[in-house]
Amino acid sequence: MGKKFKEYYDSDCAKLLSQKILKVTNNFASNEFIDHISRNIVDKEFSERQEIFAGAFESFIDGDYEDKISVFFKILGPELEKFEGMFTDGWWLWPIGKYVELYGVKNPKLSLEFIYEMTKRFTGEFAMRPLISENPKKTLEVVLKWSKDKNVHVRRLSSECMRIRLPWAKKSLSAVSEFELYKKILSNLKDDKEKFVQKSVGNNLNDLMKENSTLANQIISEWENSNPGKETLWIIKHGKRSMNKKPKYGQRK
Repeated sequence: MGKKFKEYYDSDCAKLLSQKILKVTNNFASNEFIDHISRNIVDKEFSERQEIFAGAFESFIDGDYEDKISVFFKILGPELEKFEGMFTDGWWLWPIGKYVELYGVKNPKLSLEFIYEMTKRFTGEFAMRPLISENPKKTLEVVLKWSKDKNVHVRRLSSECMRIRLPWAKKSLSAVSEFELYKKILSNLKDDKEKFVQKSVGNNLNDLMKENSTLANQIISEWENSNPGKETLWIIKHGKRSMNKKPKYGQRK
Protein backbone atom coordinates (compact mmCIF):
# COMPACT_ATOMS: atom_id res chain seq x y z
CA MET A 1 0.00 0.00 0.00
CA GLY A 2 1.34 3.42 -0.96
CA LYS A 3 1.61 6.41 1.32
CA LYS A 4 -1.46 8.48 1.94
CA PHE A 5 -1.18 12.02 0.65
CA LYS A 6 -1.04 13.47 4.16
CA GLU A 7 1.93 11.23 5.00
CA TYR A 8 4.18 13.06 2.56
CA TYR A 9 4.09 15.98 5.00
CA ASP A 10 6.19 14.33 7.67
CA SER A 11 9.61 14.66 9.27
CA ASP A 12 11.29 13.93 5.92
CA CYS A 13 9.39 16.82 4.38
CA ALA A 14 10.53 18.99 7.29
CA LYS A 15 14.13 17.98 6.57
CA LEU A 16 13.71 18.73 2.86
CA LEU A 17 12.30 22.18 3.57
CA SER A 18 15.00 22.78 6.16
CA GLN A 19 17.73 21.99 3.65
CA LYS A 20 16.24 24.39 1.12
CA ILE A 21 15.85 27.18 3.67
CA LEU A 22 19.37 26.76 5.04
CA LYS A 23 20.78 27.33 1.56
CA VAL A 24 19.41 30.88 1.49
CA THR A 25 19.54 32.08 5.11
CA ASN A 26 21.39 31.56 8.37
CA ASN A 27 18.50 32.94 10.40
CA PHE A 28 16.73 29.65 10.77
CA ALA A 29 16.57 27.28 13.73
CA SER A 30 16.69 24.17 11.55
CA ASN A 31 16.99 21.49 14.23
CA GLU A 32 14.21 22.99 16.32
CA PHE A 33 12.02 23.25 13.22
CA ILE A 34 12.46 19.57 12.36
CA ASP A 35 12.03 18.45 15.96
CA HIS A 36 8.88 20.52 16.44
CA ILE A 37 7.24 19.07 13.34
CA SER A 38 8.35 15.50 14.05
CA ARG A 39 6.84 15.63 17.54
CA ASN A 40 3.59 17.32 16.60
CA ILE A 41 2.44 15.68 13.37
CA VAL A 42 1.96 12.20 14.85
CA ASP A 43 -1.60 11.00 14.15
CA LYS A 44 -2.53 14.37 12.61
CA GLU A 45 -4.68 14.72 9.51
CA PHE A 46 -3.72 16.59 6.36
CA SER A 47 -4.97 20.08 7.26
CA GLU A 48 -3.55 19.86 10.78
CA ARG A 49 -0.16 18.92 9.38
CA GLN A 50 -0.17 21.93 7.07
CA GLU A 51 -0.98 24.24 9.98
CA ILE A 52 1.82 22.71 12.06
CA PHE A 53 4.31 23.37 9.26
CA ALA A 54 3.04 26.93 8.84
CA GLY A 55 3.29 27.60 12.57
CA ALA A 56 6.82 26.23 12.57
CA PHE A 57 7.84 28.65 9.80
CA GLU A 58 6.47 31.49 11.90
CA SER A 59 8.35 30.31 15.01
CA PHE A 60 11.71 29.19 13.65
CA ILE A 61 12.54 31.49 10.72
CA ASP A 62 13.79 34.76 12.16
CA GLY A 63 12.23 38.06 11.24
CA ASP A 64 8.82 39.38 10.33
CA TYR A 65 6.42 38.28 7.60
CA GLU A 66 8.38 40.16 4.93
CA ASP A 67 11.62 38.42 5.96
CA LYS A 68 10.03 34.98 5.76
CA ILE A 69 8.48 35.64 2.37
CA SER A 70 11.89 36.81 1.14
CA VAL A 71 13.25 33.40 2.12
CA PHE A 72 10.41 31.60 0.35
CA PHE A 73 10.96 33.57 -2.85
CA LYS A 74 14.54 32.30 -2.92
CA ILE A 75 13.64 28.60 -2.68
CA LEU A 76 10.79 28.44 -5.21
CA GLY A 77 12.93 26.88 -7.92
CA PRO A 78 12.16 26.75 -11.66
CA GLU A 79 8.71 27.31 -13.12
CA LEU A 80 6.71 24.34 -14.38
CA GLU A 81 7.12 24.00 -18.14
CA LYS A 82 3.65 22.49 -18.66
CA PHE A 83 0.35 22.48 -16.80
CA GLU A 84 1.25 19.13 -15.22
CA GLY A 85 3.51 18.81 -12.20
CA MET A 86 1.85 20.87 -9.48
CA PHE A 87 1.50 17.93 -7.13
CA THR A 88 4.34 15.74 -8.40
CA ASP A 89 7.05 18.41 -8.57
CA GLY A 90 5.71 21.19 -6.37
CA TRP A 91 4.08 19.16 -3.59
CA TRP A 92 6.58 20.40 -0.96
CA LEU A 93 5.32 23.97 -1.45
CA TRP A 94 1.95 23.21 0.12
CA PRO A 95 3.07 24.16 3.67
CA ILE A 96 4.46 27.43 2.33
CA GLY A 97 1.13 28.16 0.67
CA LYS A 98 -0.56 27.42 3.98
CA TYR A 99 1.75 29.91 5.69
CA VAL A 100 0.69 32.64 3.25
CA GLU A 101 -2.95 31.62 3.69
CA LEU A 102 -2.70 32.02 7.47
CA TYR A 103 -0.48 35.11 7.67
CA GLY A 104 -0.73 36.80 4.26
CA VAL A 105 -3.24 39.49 5.15
CA LYS A 106 -0.43 41.18 7.09
CA ASN A 107 0.93 42.41 3.78
CA PRO A 108 -1.52 41.84 0.89
CA LYS A 109 0.67 43.40 -1.79
CA LEU A 110 3.66 41.21 -0.98
CA SER A 111 1.44 38.15 -0.57
CA LEU A 112 -0.06 38.65 -4.02
CA GLU A 113 3.40 39.06 -5.53
CA PHE A 114 4.51 35.82 -3.91
CA ILE A 115 1.36 33.87 -4.84
CA TYR A 116 1.79 35.01 -8.45
CA GLU A 117 5.21 33.34 -8.51
CA MET A 118 4.29 30.34 -6.38
CA THR A 119 1.40 29.34 -8.63
CA LYS A 120 3.83 28.89 -11.52
CA ARG A 121 5.35 26.03 -9.50
CA PHE A 122 2.47 24.73 -7.38
CA THR A 123 -0.95 26.22 -6.70
CA GLY A 124 -2.11 29.39 -5.00
CA GLU A 125 -5.89 29.35 -4.76
CA PHE A 126 -6.02 28.52 -1.04
CA ALA A 127 -3.62 31.32 -0.14
CA MET A 128 -5.79 33.72 -2.16
CA ARG A 129 -9.01 33.08 -0.23
CA PRO A 130 -8.30 35.22 2.87
CA LEU A 131 -7.04 38.07 0.67
CA ILE A 132 -10.24 38.05 -1.37
CA SER A 133 -12.36 37.89 1.79
CA GLU A 134 -10.45 40.78 3.36
CA ASN A 135 -10.68 43.11 0.36
CA PRO A 136 -12.64 41.61 -2.57
CA LYS A 137 -12.52 44.63 -4.90
CA LYS A 138 -8.85 45.44 -4.57
CA THR A 139 -7.77 41.81 -4.77
CA LEU A 140 -9.97 41.01 -7.78
CA GLU A 141 -8.57 44.01 -9.62
CA VAL A 142 -5.21 42.23 -9.44
CA VAL A 143 -6.81 38.92 -10.41
CA LEU A 144 -8.35 40.63 -13.45
CA LYS A 145 -4.84 41.38 -14.72
CA TRP A 146 -3.82 37.79 -14.04
CA SER A 147 -6.67 36.51 -16.21
CA LYS A 148 -4.75 37.87 -19.23
CA ASP A 149 -1.36 36.51 -18.16
CA LYS A 150 0.75 34.48 -20.59
CA ASN A 151 1.34 31.77 -17.95
CA VAL A 152 -1.33 29.07 -17.94
CA HIS A 153 -1.01 28.52 -14.17
CA VAL A 154 -1.62 32.19 -13.45
CA ARG A 155 -4.67 32.23 -15.73
CA ARG A 156 -6.06 29.13 -14.06
CA LEU A 157 -5.48 30.65 -10.63
CA SER A 158 -7.46 33.74 -11.62
CA SER A 159 -10.52 31.50 -11.95
CA GLU A 160 -9.82 28.87 -9.32
CA CYS A 161 -9.25 31.34 -6.47
CA MET A 162 -12.76 32.75 -6.95
CA ARG A 163 -14.65 29.46 -6.75
CA ILE A 164 -17.50 29.38 -4.24
CA ARG A 165 -17.09 25.69 -3.45
CA LEU A 166 -13.37 25.17 -3.89
CA PRO A 167 -12.52 21.60 -2.78
CA TRP A 168 -10.70 21.43 0.58
CA ALA A 169 -11.68 25.02 1.35
CA LYS A 170 -14.55 26.70 3.16
CA LYS A 171 -17.41 27.92 1.00
CA SER A 172 -16.89 31.58 0.09
CA LEU A 173 -19.05 34.11 -1.74
CA SER A 174 -16.51 36.91 -1.35
CA ALA A 175 -15.55 37.04 -5.03
CA VAL A 176 -19.17 37.06 -6.20
CA SER A 177 -19.82 40.09 -3.99
CA GLU A 178 -17.90 42.01 -6.67
CA PHE A 179 -19.97 40.47 -9.44
CA GLU A 180 -18.92 42.74 -12.31
CA LEU A 181 -15.25 42.06 -11.65
CA TYR A 182 -15.99 38.36 -11.16
CA LYS A 183 -17.81 38.27 -14.53
CA LYS A 184 -15.03 40.17 -16.33
CA ILE A 185 -12.41 37.72 -15.05
CA LEU A 186 -14.35 34.67 -16.21
CA SER A 187 -15.14 36.37 -19.53
CA ASN A 188 -11.43 36.99 -20.11
CA LEU A 189 -10.93 33.23 -19.76
CA LYS A 190 -13.91 31.91 -21.73
CA ASP A 191 -11.89 31.50 -24.96
CA ASP A 192 -8.76 30.07 -23.32
CA LYS A 193 -7.25 27.28 -25.41
CA GLU A 194 -5.97 25.30 -22.42
CA LYS A 195 -8.38 22.66 -21.09
CA PHE A 196 -6.67 23.13 -17.72
CA VAL A 197 -8.12 26.65 -17.58
CA GLN A 198 -11.43 25.75 -19.21
CA LYS A 199 -12.17 23.16 -16.52
CA SER A 200 -11.61 25.72 -13.77
CA VAL A 201 -13.92 28.25 -15.43
CA GLY A 202 -16.56 25.56 -15.95
CA ASN A 203 -16.28 24.46 -12.34
CA ASN A 204 -16.57 28.10 -11.28
CA LEU A 205 -19.80 28.51 -13.23
CA ASN A 206 -21.12 25.21 -11.88
CA ASP A 207 -20.48 26.41 -8.32
CA LEU A 208 -22.32 29.65 -9.07
CA MET A 209 -25.19 27.78 -10.73
CA LYS A 210 -25.75 25.84 -7.51
CA GLU A 211 -25.63 29.00 -5.42
CA ASN A 212 -27.30 31.61 -7.62
CA SER A 213 -28.59 30.32 -10.95
CA THR A 214 -29.78 33.81 -11.95
CA LEU A 215 -26.24 35.21 -11.89
CA ALA A 216 -24.81 32.11 -13.56
CA ASN A 217 -27.37 32.27 -16.36
CA GLN A 218 -26.68 35.98 -16.80
CA ILE A 219 -23.05 35.18 -17.58
CA ILE A 220 -23.98 32.25 -19.82
CA SER A 221 -26.57 34.29 -21.71
CA GLU A 222 -24.06 37.05 -22.45
CA TRP A 223 -21.56 34.49 -23.72
CA GLU A 224 -24.14 32.68 -25.85
CA ASN A 225 -25.11 35.98 -27.49
CA SER A 226 -21.53 36.86 -28.46
CA ASN A 227 -20.85 34.23 -31.13
CA PRO A 228 -19.16 31.75 -28.76
CA GLY A 229 -16.32 29.55 -29.94
CA LYS A 230 -15.87 25.87 -29.13
CA GLU A 231 -13.94 26.66 -25.96
CA THR A 232 -16.73 28.84 -24.59
CA LEU A 233 -19.39 26.29 -25.55
CA TRP A 234 -17.47 23.56 -23.73
CA ILE A 235 -17.16 25.76 -20.62
CA ILE A 236 -20.90 26.54 -20.69
CA LYS A 237 -21.76 22.85 -20.95
CA HIS A 238 -19.37 22.04 -18.10
CA GLY A 239 -20.79 24.90 -16.04
CA LYS A 240 -24.38 23.69 -16.47
CA ARG A 241 -23.69 20.02 -15.83
CA SER A 242 -25.20 19.85 -12.33
CA MET A 243 -28.43 21.38 -13.66
CA ASN A 244 -28.60 18.87 -16.49
CA LYS A 245 -28.41 15.79 -14.30
CA LYS A 246 -31.69 13.91 -14.38
CA PRO A 247 -32.98 12.62 -11.05
CA LYS A 248 -32.89 8.87 -10.59
CA TYR A 249 -36.17 7.00 -10.81
CA GLY A 250 -38.19 7.56 -7.66
CA GLN A 251 -36.32 10.74 -6.68
CA ARG A 252 -37.98 14.11 -6.51
CA LYS A 253 -36.74 16.85 -8.80
